[in-house]
Amino acid sequence: MILNIINFLRIARACIVLSKHGVRFIPKGFKVPLALHLVRILTWPIQILLWPFQGYHSSNTKVSKALSRLGPSYIKLGQFIATRSDLIDPKLAEDLRNLQDRQPSFSMREARRTITESLGGLLEDHFLHFSLPVAAASIAQVHKARVNNNDSERDVAVKILRPGIRSRFQRDLDSYFFAARMIERFYPSSRRLRPVAVIENLKKTTTYEMDLRLEGAAISKMADNIRANESF
Repeated sequence: MILNIINFLRIARACIVLSKHGVRFIPKGFKVPLALHLVRILTWPIQILLWPFQGYHSSNTKVSKALSRLGPSYIKLGQFIATRSDLIDPKLAEDLRNLQDRQPSFSMREARRTITESLGGLLEDHFLHFSLPVAAASIAQVHKARVNNNDSERDVAVKILRPGIRSRFQRDLDSYFFAARMIERFYPSSRRLRPVAVIENLKKTTTYEMDLRLEGAAISKMADNIRANESF
């Protein structure tokens, strides 16, 4: 019961952010449920107070901007839904394609701490050189580095997960499952789209993406496959 309340509050927060960006929750032509009418009436005072600070949001990018504001897991959700243009409105699909994985980098202090926890010792014990982040996405960021490889130096790329990203994704996924179950329960026509199965697939793909060992193995396999090909 408590977990359901927490998930409801998380979804409510997301709805407030989406609403501030002018996102419609019910497609045109569909009857608005009584519950949503009541929520809209109850939140009118808040909307009136926030209206001067909302600014202008282009109708072509309002969903992608709202999801970006909500954080990494919502960005991934939007990118995932964008791949199903056969199920969603073409305008929504076009909006979601604006979602970018580029995110502000986290500090070198956090990067050092993660390396220490993962590898032990100091950062300098493992790398001859370690750069500032050169790319930062919603799940991890990348650094250039140099290592000593059999008495010869070798340039490498080091990818580090964002601090707390696993727990953050798990919390948001819990709320997504809660919302998907509620949608299937109260909107029987939505069951053909299998909302819960969609979130299951999202969970599976993000779990794989956060296991950097799988990515490292894939890159190694790619290197083996192209090693003898001089055109690469």
